[in-house]
Amino acid sequence: TITCEKAKFTIPGKSGEDFAYLPIIEREKSKLSQRNLADLSGLSLGTVNKAVAELLKEELIDNNNLITKKGLKKLEPYRVKRAIFLAAGFGSRMVPITLNTPKPLVLVKGKRIIETLLDAVVKAEIPEIIIVTGYLGEQFEILQKKYPNIKIIENKLYNEANNISSAFLVKDKLQNSYVLESDLILYNENLIRKYEYQSNFLGKYVDVTDDWCFETKNGIITKQKVGGYDCYQMYGISYYTEEDGKKLCKDIDSVYNMPGGKERYWDQIPLDICKHNYKIAVRECKENDIIEIDTFNELKKVDPIYDV
Repeated sequence: TITCEKAKFTIPGKSGEDFAYLPIIEREKSKLSQRNLADLSGLSLGTVNKAVAELLKEELIDNNNLITKKGLKKLEPYRVKRAIFLAAGFGSRMVPITLNTPKPLVLVKGKRIIETLLDAVVKAEIPEIIIVTGYLGEQFEILQKKYPNIKIIENKLYNEANNISSAFLVKDKLQNSYVLESDLILYNENLIRKYEYQSNFLGKYVDVTDDWCFETKNGIITKQKVGGYDCYQMYGISYYTEEDGKKLCKDIDSVYNMPGGKERYWDQIPLDICKHNYKIAVRECKENDIIEIDTFNELKKVDPIYDV
């Protein structure tokens, strides 16, 4: 039996309207019309007009639709503190390219896969970056020239355990943190945000998939599975609040040290094994926002230079 840390579910006392717009206004750092806000948020112009009037009334924005000091203060509790990259795996389905290069460092159209994510993290002004390495880990040191604030943690058990072993090494760092798989090519940088309101996992709605996916109810993930219909295909970018990060620290420790625990994927803890402890929202992405390259054949389709 696997035991998990039990906790109550609470959502911070903040209106959805505030959080829909304030981070966008702060991010753009320029005067935005209501129509601009509607386009950027994906919400209706009528909804935006109503929300902007309320934000003005509360003095969270000024008459130019720019965020105020009061608005920044209200956002501060939701500031993302760090981004943790899981980059220890071998990438066996990417052979032969991964025989000499870790999958996250593979060049796609002249840019390393992990750099598409790192650039977005830097743009979002996330102050701390941790990369958990394993296979050919010394090669990741090249990233520190471009990203000097990177901290590298070596997972010596990467070849003996699943990626829960990487999560175990950073289990006390998960509060207010993104956790990112390092084999994703990010096209929409705005998926990495300076502020996050609640714990969430990135997913794309699909009619059918044979990949890892999850079912949802009222925007909350209820079931993780492989393959399904009318579900969300998973992408390995998730975020955990301070409260959920504390619970994950205990739950990861508990699962990792159970018989068979080292064979688990780390995300099975909040989405499956200990899901009763969490309310993880689905954060929806769109087609062409992000792609995951699983195999060498998929790599050749994305970058024809490998198709020789």
